[in-house]
Amino acid sequence: MRIAIAAAAALFMASGAQAQVLKCDKASTQTDMNLCADQAYRKSDADLNAAYKDLMTRLKDDKNGATQLQAAQKAWLFFRDAECAFSSGGTTGGSAYPMVLSMCLDKLTQARTKELRAYLKCEEGDTSCPVPAKP
Repeated sequence: MRIAIAAAAALFMASGAQAQVLKCDKASTQTDMNLCADQAYRKSDADLNAAYKDLMTRLKDDKNGATQLQAAQKAWLFFRDAECAFSSGGTTGGSAYPMVLSMCLDKLTQARTKELRAYLKCEEGDTSCPVPAKP
């Protein structure tokens, strides 16, 4: 599934100096729409990684909490990839597949980032929050 995204990205990069900046709000070809969807997903993935890193930093003194977060994130990544493989299955082999897959990955990744960022806003004394409040 990631091969299709990588192939689209490689196609974009291969155009080198001739490539123009994509105007995703005006994308009209399937290739441009695929590339724009991939670009959006990559941004969301970077945001997710930043939120995860912030949480791991906050949990540096809680080995059990850090281990549990790692396990949860690994399971979530497995779920996200499987869910998106399933939900984009109707377009497998088609030109829209990379776009549909990237859109699913982007949507679920944004939702997970929101969940992780909420843990960073726990207030002192909130026993329902597994992450210590910011000192």
